[in-house]
Amino acid sequence: MSVSVQTGDFDVSVELARLRDGNASIGAVVSFVGTVRDLSDGETVSMMELEHYPGMTEKSLQQIVEEAKERWPVLAARIIHRVGKLEPMAQIVLVAVAASHRADAFSACEFMMDCLKTRAPFWKKETTAVGSRWVDAKAADTSAAKRWQKEDVE
Repeated sequence: MSVSVQTGDFDVSVELARLRDGNASIGAVVSFVGTVRDLSDGETVSMMELEHYPGMTEKSLQQIVEEAKERWPVLAARIIHRVGKLEPMAQIVLVAVAASHRADAFSACEFMMDCLKTRAPFWKKETTAVGSRWVDAKAADTSAAKRWQKEDVE
C-alpha cells in the first residue's frame, strides 16, 4: 500500500505490475487515471497547476487507502498524484487497487477516488486565454463522496 505525490509522470503499466508483484491471490486489478482536460467551464485550458500541502497531503492519501482496506479485502493499493504545471492530456492521478475479486477492487478504487477528490489537500489553478483561475470543488464530487459516509449506528 503506497502513496506518492510527485512532479514527474508515471508509467501505468509499470505501476500495475508493481501492484501485483507476483501475488497469486490477486484476481482483479482496477485502476483509474485522471488527465488534464483542454476544456473547463467552456474555456480552453492551456495549463493546470496543482499545489499541495507537503506531509499533510501524503497523510491524507494514506488514510484514504487505510479506510478502503477496512471496508474491502484489498490486497494492494497505490495512489500517485502529480503536482506542478501540467498541460492538457497529461496524467494527473493514478488510483489502483488489487483484490481477489473484481467487485471489491472496483468498489475500493471508486471509494478512494471519490475521497481523494474531496478530502485530499490539493489546489488547482487553470490557465485560459482569459487568465488564471482557481478551481472550486465540484458539487458532483461532494455528492459522490457522501454516499460512502458510514451511517451512525445507535
